[in-house]
Amino acid sequence: MDARIVGWGHTKFGRLDESTLEDMIVDVTKEAVTHAGVDYADIDGIWLGNFNAGLVPDGFASSLALHADEALRFTPATRVENACASGAAALYSARAAIQAGQAKVALVIGAEKMTSQTTEGVTEALGSASYQKEEAGTSFPQIFARFAQAYFQEYGDQSATLARIAAKNHANALNNPLAHLRKDVGFEACNTVSDRNPIIASPLRMTDCSLISDGAAAIILAADDVAEDMAHNIGFRAATHINDYLPMSRRDVLAFEGPSKAIHTSLGAAGVTLDDISFAEVHDCFTIAELLIYEAMGLAPKGQGARAINEGMVLPDGKLPVNVSGGLKAKGHPVGATGVSMHVLAAQQLSGAAGDMQLSKANLGMVFNMGGSGVANFCSILENRA
Repeated sequence: MDARIVGWGHTKFGRLDESTLEDMIVDVTKEAVTHAGVDYADIDGIWLGNFNAGLVPDGFASSLALHADEALRFTPATRVENACASGAAALYSARAAIQAGQAKVALVIGAEKMTSQTTEGVTEALGSASYQKEEAGTSFPQIFARFAQAYFQEYGDQSATLARIAAKNHANALNNPLAHLRKDVGFEACNTVSDRNPIIASPLRMTDCSLISDGAAAIILAADDVAEDMAHNIGFRAATHINDYLPMSRRDVLAFEGPSKAIHTSLGAAGVTLDDISFAEVHDCFTIAELLIYEAMGLAPKGQGARAINEGMVLPDGKLPVNVSGGLKAKGHPVGATGVSMHVLAAQQLSGAAGDMQLSKANLGMVFNMGGSGVANFCSILENRA
């Protein structure tokens, strides 16, 4: 017995001043239940991905989904936290419950309210996802700047490559009505240090960093026998969760071993190669992360990830489109919501419901959601079974 994605909901990402964390959770719950065509009373469990390390006071948020409908009262609900991969962790936990026969229908939510904090407050909260004995006081832009510094030292200055990745994702976001920033920034602006694009942590510029966003997404999972005749029917060809050491000092940062192992384990379990994948939504928290993921996927050899963007492989009309949603870079990165959002967007592509983002070929989709600096790694390979 396995689980299938049978419905979903998704708020706009961005600065949602009129919406509280509770509002977003309730809104996407209602949307997902309606979209799936299930009854609230049929939901056997709720899993909420929510990082929330000091971002908002609603730390005990697992029961907020019950406010969507009285029939959800007394439904078991659990908050799942795994840094920026909290959303995928919630989804995998719900899937495991269905595989174990403990649930037939599950509600998975990812949600985060970030913009009510100052930038400094968000930076401090996110910094708690690093190894405090060695990395305390180091921001995540500074952590990923270390990746970029090491990469540049080994393979030469790749600033222009990072700018091309940022420009690609901003251009892609124009087709995503739910994206935080729908603006074609352009390569020159991304590749130029200016008052509007300052250095955040050398060599990373503002356009190399993902956005601070509010937002939520939800998925209804159903067991195979329940999902069989449902309108939306997205199955897991494979799903892999790999954790690596937390301290950066214990890892070769350029090898990106955790992400690589998660991706290739999923490909092997699915019985496919990268050539079989139609598109990928990957965790571009910083442009250097997307560049390293190209190499972790095997799109290009080590040190040659620039080829993936320079040769058009990852563009919407390329060999393997990456982040046609705009990615975390332009769609936004409400931390706990990100992993669920990525799976929703993949499900939309596979079911032909992606609107202006829709690709002409969408047979197998890959989702890679990452927590920390390549520490918690989740890779799903999804297919339409309708």
